[in-house]
Amino acid sequence: MIRINLLSLPKKRIQINTSIAGRRHFSKSQPPPIRISPARLRKLIATHPDPLVAKEILSLAASLDPTFLTSPTSYPPIHTLILRLARARHFSLADNLLRRLCTPSPGLYSSLLRIYSESSPSPDLVLTTFRNLTIRCPEICRPRHLNRTLAALLPHSNYLSKAVSLFNSALQGSLCDGVVSPNAQSLNIVMTQACRMNKLSVAYSLFNRMSEKGIRPNVESYRILMQGLCRKNQVNSAVDLLDEMLNRGYVPDALSYTTLLNSLCRKKKLREAYKMLCRMKVKGCNPDIVHFNTTITGFCREGRAQDACKIIDEMADNGCMPNLASYTLIANGLCAQGLLEEAQGYVKQMVKNGFVPHFSVFHGLINGFCSVGKDEDACEVLEQMMLNHHHHHQQQQSVIPHRETWELIVPRICGEDGENKLADAVDKVLMTEDELRRNTKIVDVGFDVEDYMLRRKKW
Repeated sequence: MIRINLLSLPKKRIQINTSIAGRRHFSKSQPPPIRISPARLRKLIATHPDPLVAKEILSLAASLDPTFLTSPTSYPPIHTLILRLARARHFSLADNLLRRLCTPSPGLYSSLLRIYSESSPSPDLVLTTFRNLTIRCPEICRPRHLNRTLAALLPHSNYLSKAVSLFNSALQGSLCDGVVSPNAQSLNIVMTQACRMNKLSVAYSLFNRMSEKGIRPNVESYRILMQGLCRKNQVNSAVDLLDEMLNRGYVPDALSYTTLLNSLCRKKKLREAYKMLCRMKVKGCNPDIVHFNTTITGFCREGRAQDACKIIDEMADNGCMPNLASYTLIANGLCAQGLLEEAQGYVKQMVKNGFVPHFSVFHGLINGFCSVGKDEDACEVLEQMMLNHHHHHQQQQSVIPHRETWELIVPRICGEDGENKLADAVDKVLMTEDELRRNTKIVDVGFDVEDYMLRRKKW
């Protein structure tokens, strides 16, 4: 056996061996802590498919660093995990983690309120989260947090009183020591739901209180009140509100005028509707096709199609050209009053401008001409109808005579001298039998009608 005297070895060798032994002892008893950057940790939490496993990853990182939850650099991965847990409906886990944060960001609460409002079946969670925000972190509370909370409460009809109470608290300055006050959007959110629930007095009260506090409403605020008044058939009050709006320097939007014009026409206040349409441009809002068609509809509904013709003729001067709906309204209105020649003129103008009239327009003209014994004019409309079908066949915009149309016109032209009239009409429309079968569909009114027309063409 060989004996080695350790004292005879060089001291430097002993020190090196001691250092190595120390490192080996450290590696066996206490491994060095694993360091991971917050960016890398955030990526792991965001990309892992299971949010519960992502929570364990964060817990492991926190166990290795006692200051992890209080360090500002670790907030991005924590925020990401809170939002992932909330989206997965692990609301209690998300709330527990949120309470452990010292200073959460305003953006985190804003996103969390939105997720809770979309995912939670009850708005109580949203309301509780907002109240916790106002108590724990009033300095980061913003009007957008109030608005998200109000928007989450109001779709539930039984929460209107809570929403109004929350709005009034903010208006009185009792939320977050007056740091958070409602804005015009807050007012609009509450007024919209109040008007939908026929609580017009509540909407008016909030509107007036906002003005008393020096918070200016916006154009949407006035429009919401106008719509509520019109829904309650208080169109005169809505018009007065429009005048008040104009006197205060607001420029009403297009939807506000549409609401008022429609209500005036339905209340048969056509003169007032026309005056409002004329002064829109002077007041800073150019009337568009919706405003013109709304007014035309009101006049035609009350049997004043000729006055509606004046409106459609004035459209070009206002930089707005009639569309298919405009011509259809005028043509049907004139036919209903027996003004068939005028209606036919607008139909021709419609086709000239590239529009394809609906079947009902042609049918109304044919029915009108047949009812007053103007068979030739009825045949002319039928000819125009079928020629229009031939012209637009390639664009898939066909206008095909229906069964009712044939039943109107065929018995009238097939009298004692009906064969001549029918032959003339067919000669103008049909070029060949093949072209007829390829481009024109004659709706069945009895199998012998089409065969008879084809035989007449061959004769």
